[in-house]
Amino acid sequence: MVSSNLSFLTLLSLLLLSVSFISVTSSSFLQCMTISQQLHSPNTSSYSSLLHSYHQNLKNIPSFTVPKPFIIVTPLYEFEIQAALLCSKKHGLKIRIRSGGHDYEGLSTTSNVPFIIIDLVNFRSITVDMDDETAWVQAGATLGEVYYAIAKESNTHGFPAGICPSVGVGGHISGGGLGTMLRKYGLASDNVVDAYLMDVNGKILNRKSMGEDLFWAIRGGGGASFGIILSWKIKLVHVPPKVTVFNIKKILDQGVTKLVQRWQNIAHKLDENLFIRVIVEIVHGEKGEKKIQVSFNSLFLGGIQELLPLMKRSFPELGLVATACTEMSWIKSTLYFFGYQNEEHINVLLNRTHSDTSFFKAKSDFVRKPLSENAFEEIWKRILDEEVAFMIMDPYGGKMTKISEYETSFAHRKGYLYNIQYLVKWEKGGAAKKHIEWLRKLYKHMSAHVSNSPRVAYVNYRDLDLGKDVIEGNVSYTKSKVWGEKYFNRNFIKLAMVKGMVDPDNFFRNEQSIPPLVA
Repeated sequence: MVSSNLSFLTLLSLLLLSVSFISVTSSSFLQCMTISQQLHSPNTSSYSSLLHSYHQNLKNIPSFTVPKPFIIVTPLYEFEIQAALLCSKKHGLKIRIRSGGHDYEGLSTTSNVPFIIIDLVNFRSITVDMDDETAWVQAGATLGEVYYAIAKESNTHGFPAGICPSVGVGGHISGGGLGTMLRKYGLASDNVVDAYLMDVNGKILNRKSMGEDLFWAIRGGGGASFGIILSWKIKLVHVPPKVTVFNIKKILDQGVTKLVQRWQNIAHKLDENLFIRVIVEIVHGEKGEKKIQVSFNSLFLGGIQELLPLMKRSFPELGLVATACTEMSWIKSTLYFFGYQNEEHINVLLNRTHSDTSFFKAKSDFVRKPLSENAFEEIWKRILDEEVAFMIMDPYGGKMTKISEYETSFAHRKGYLYNIQYLVKWEKGGAAKKHIEWLRKLYKHMSAHVSNSPRVAYVNYRDLDLGKDVIEGNVSYTKSKVWGEKYFNRNFIKLAMVKGMVDPDNFFRNEQSIPPLVA
């Protein structure tokens, strides 16, 4: 009984010390930040809405038991970002940078150590220069805002980035940036020609002043490990006035397994103007019975009359006909892939709030060798054990095979047939542990069918399971290899060396940031 009382008193004293530290630190930080009016503390009415805004994954909304940021800064100017950085260093705080809020594991809004959030919601100007076919895009802009700005200037230009319009470009591009035009033009990060980054000392660097090693690292290696991405200079790409889309849906008993098996053998070999992804999901019949539905979801950079003979030669098994296809502008196709109807106005791209927020957990894989029909049949059985689950497969090939795995820090290039994203969703108050364990079992089952040595993953589909035994702190390079080589393969060691050069004290860190490797 005495022991229990002592333990309670010890915990209470630690709690009181913690509260005292927080109060002093918060007060000191605010005094340091008098240069800015864009501060939101727990005492302000804007704090809660800012903290919970723009979350795609509701699982990551900070709860009562999760440490919350002392301050949320919403800068209007670069000097405010610099002040927040330098004041945080001075007063022993860490920072989290948020550009869109779509990070799967919530690393932009949570931390195990005292921290602030720098939210770039106001830092999103876009300047399109049609003379040299480029645009400067601030890191807080969303993909939808970028697409909209380009479309306002030209109907024959686009940008090869992701499907969800409310994703922030700061994180999306720095992690690579997969999209429907990757087979034609590569990743979003492959089409970056310059950038502005604030380093650990508050100095603003461009491509020339940061050097090619750091510029290499932030295009695929995750910018948050190296500094604060302020803006990207992107290269616009050419698109035809009309593109063609289709979405063929089939239920399992309609020969789906053979179609998927065929798809994985040819999707990476198709004309690089043709992108066909596969979406596997659970649907419910009229009597509530669960079924597997597979969608063949496609963008073709050309017209229907050009697409049909191409499909007849390359993928006749799908049985594509003209009535299943729709011609539209490229900008309209960005709406189509996100699920908007064709009649929607492109103004919806300016909506920064994700329309499909939910509780979910995700994982990812890359595939080098085709799976057998039996392997797919086993996957279907496992998916049917869940209520709301998805398996999304994006084809590679085309431009992705022409760019060296060492050209940028995104390493998953030649030799990969497609990548897989696994998703499980549940309702608020649902048995989260049950659903997450189901996904972990599926992931373990897939180990026999996907890449190995290492088994790689996509950093923008962040998965803390990959490093669950590594906690935040000055984590060694050796321990970080648990997840580092999965995300970056053989580029991980160079990323760690760049980190050692630009942030040797590891100020910019989170649970899966690049550790410094100092020679």
